[in-house]
Amino acid sequence: MSQRTNHRTLYLVLLSLFLLIGILLFAIVFLIPKGKEYRTLRLESKKEQQLINRAQDRYGYVNKKLEKLKSEHARTMEAFQTAFNPEKFTKMNHQDFQDLYLTEIQMADHNGSFKVYEVNATTKIISPQAFYNFLEKINKSDWIIAVNFPVYFERDGDKIKSSFTMKVHTNGFHPEK
Repeated sequence: MSQRTNHRTLYLVLLSLFLLIGILLFAIVFLIPKGKEYRTLRLESKKEQQLINRAQDRYGYVNKKLEKLKSEHARTMEAFQTAFNPEKFTKMNHQDFQDLYLTEIQMADHNGSFKVYEVNATTKIISPQAFYNFLEKINKSDWIIAVNFPVYFERDGDKIKSSFTMKVHTNGFHPEK
């Protein structure tokens, strides 16, 4: 029986040695190269994650800034979307002037986002204060309007006639209302 135990022990040792060699070969052939590849991929992944985090932080910062600007300039953005209506403009500002005429000036060099109007107005006042009130009113209006200077004032008895041009921003995507 002792010999049989020795054979079993020998078979067990040989089997263990064969398994140990198989495990070592498996580790050398598959695990070590994959481990190296895993480490390089993990380092690349960390670098990519850092870039993603920086980009997300930048996006968050820019998005907060955009929302702040949108809230601060909501009225201006809405004015850019509002189409200019000359009849409505004349009706709104007619009470400040005795006569108010708008004439669109065709310009060859404009890019299509601005229309230029010449405004001729006559009012019964002693001073040009009505004009300054008019400027305040158009500054608070629903349109983007720039008054071009010089403004010409001409006295005609008890009336003051004024003439000036203004640029009105028109959004080409919205039809005039």
